[in-house]
Amino acid sequence: MNVCVYGAGAVGGIIGACLGAAGCEVSVVARGAALKAIKENGLRARLPEGNLAVPVAAVEDSAALGPQDLVVVGVKGPALAEIAPKMAPLVGPETIVLPAMNGVPWWFFDGFGGSLSGTSLRSVDPEGLIGRSIPTSAIVGCVVHFASSCPEPGLSRLNSPKRPLIIGEPRGGTSLRAGKLAELLAGAGFPTTVSEKIQADIWYKLWGNMTMNPLSALCGATMDRILDDELVRRFCLDAMSEAAAVGERIGCPIPQSGEERIALTRELGAAKTSMLQDAEAGKRIELDVLVGSVREIGALAGVPTPRIDELFGLARLFARSHGLYPD
Repeated sequence: MNVCVYGAGAVGGIIGACLGAAGCEVSVVARGAALKAIKENGLRARLPEGNLAVPVAAVEDSAALGPQDLVVVGVKGPALAEIAPKMAPLVGPETIVLPAMNGVPWWFFDGFGGSLSGTSLRSVDPEGLIGRSIPTSAIVGCVVHFASSCPEPGLSRLNSPKRPLIIGEPRGGTSLRAGKLAELLAGAGFPTTVSEKIQADIWYKLWGNMTMNPLSALCGATMDRILDDELVRRFCLDAMSEAAAVGERIGCPIPQSGEERIALTRELGAAKTSMLQDAEAGKRIELDVLVGSVREIGALAGVPTPRIDELFGLARLFARSHGLYPD
């Protein structure tokens, strides 16, 4: 299978290197220091079972590659509007696009959400450019449930013992292509579940990291320190309660209490969230897809979100003060 990774960072790099080691023909679209490092050293990954260095075709212009069987999108939300039109040469009639990204995706309400079905979220795709560039018919949704980092260009590090994935068709149900993709990913070391309602799985993950990510960036704190502070933990639980109410309204009920979800987060220990890693590196943070989207959906669904509003405002002010979010 021909696989292109667009954005070989913490997550995309792990997926691409493992697929390459499993026998796929892997290419990478990158730029700058990452492009140079991958050309010189291959796509590298540090895994608990050993290190990988996979030779790949690394290019800056996707037109040099042509249509792929699978395109793994590993860029952060703020970069997607820029790169989406550039993905066109990679996407043919049978291509699967697998967005391995955080937050609410641009296609979330395409055929889903009851009265909100068909809604385009301004917080995610303000000009509709992403939706016009990447057809929903090509997408298989993806939820990443492993922790990783990018210590240097071209090198990804897995920070958790396992690397489970959940994938699913945007419009629900099962499909032959999702089943085959799950087999491919499992063969590369990713235990993969096919969901019949991928939006619910996306919302569940968002329910957990919607608070941890911005608070970690705002406070410069690892997840254990956030949860060890009784007042901050209470704030998290209040915000999570609001997000659960929004999820209930749009058809993504949460089958857990906030305390139960926090107990799972505690198992990650002194982990740095992806947003804290980005803030420390001076990169624009994914505030809109992780928090702004929940506020917007809450407003559309008629569910008040005062704690989430406060979190968004505080994190936005911090990010703007440090050049990590546009004015």
